Amino acid sequence: MRRREFIATFGGTAAASLLRPLAPRAQTKRPLVAMLAVSSRAAFERNRSVFLQGIAELGRTEGRDFGFVERYADGILERVPAFVDELVGLKPDVILAQTSSAALPLARATTTIPIVVAVMADRLGLIGSDARPTGNVTGILVNLEGLAGKQLQIAVDAMSGAKRVGLLFNVGNPGIAFQRSEFEADAAALSAKLVVAEVRSPDDLEAALRSLAGERVDIVVVCQDSMLTSQRNRIVALASAARLPVMAAFREFAEAGALITYGINVGDNYQRAAAYVDKILKGAKPHDLPVELPTKLEMVINLKTAKALGLSVPGTMLTQADQVIE
Repeated sequence: MRRREFIATFGGTAAASLLRPLAPRAQTKRPLVAMLAVSSRAAFERNRSVFLQGIAELGRTEGRDFGFVERYADGILERVPAFVDELVGLKPDVILAQTSSAALPLARATTTIPIVVAVMADRLGLIGSDARPTGNVTGILVNLEGLAGKQLQIAVDAMSGAKRVGLLFNVGNPGIAFQRSEFEADAAALSAKLVVAEVRSPDDLEAALRSLAGERVDIVVVCQDSMLTSQRNRIVALASAARLPVMAAFREFAEAGALITYGINVGDNYQRAAAYVDKILKGAKPHDLPVELPTKLEMVINLKTAKALGLSVPGTMLTQADQVIE
């Protein structure tokens, strides 16, 4: 072939290849993380931020590395089933459930999508073994054996020997049924009268607090429950109006004005939940991730509330507190 003919032929071939459409590049599917919370968005905002920050520290940024869809029931459990159907229908790679009451309907709706429970109050048959979950659910526990008794003891001590203790209890949440029996047994051991006020929704709170005030309880203990936690500002306001001190599990209550709290730091659970989600996105299965126990309990005392109610918190309790709000 002559040189001139070769150049013409080669040039034509090269030009044609440049004009030919490029083969499409393989698209990598962006993982989808779904989240179901029983509480309101406002009440959940701190823990949402902790979770997203935790997973960002592991190299995953929301929007860039994974999609994130979230649903909030605003403390109304009747809204949960519709959200469950919606989220499961999206076929996410993993679902973060705020609590056991969110995880239970999710586990009934799917046996294949991994579910991580950030605040697991009770297993409710969700897992077969803490060391090796047998289904598609794993997570971090919020309750420890004997915690209810310790909380009740602190409530009694804070009031210098309270004999009538109110218990604000959400009967609409099957995941906390065990708490009531624990409190009842521990109250008997402390020779204290336990007065239970049952609620099912935020609409019941005003009547429940009015009932406890009418029973002349010395202090109100709030059960560990997502709806009650989401309503902490209202609970504290209603109790304060009735001159009733409040004892709860989570520091958010003390920050809202409760007298004292004792329990886990919920933010720690969401930090650890981020690691679970990251491992699942890397290919781990729930049965590879043992259920974890809380590693730290903390006490927070609100002295401003004590002064407003005319109460004197024992000095020994103040020295034992992890934080005193003044």
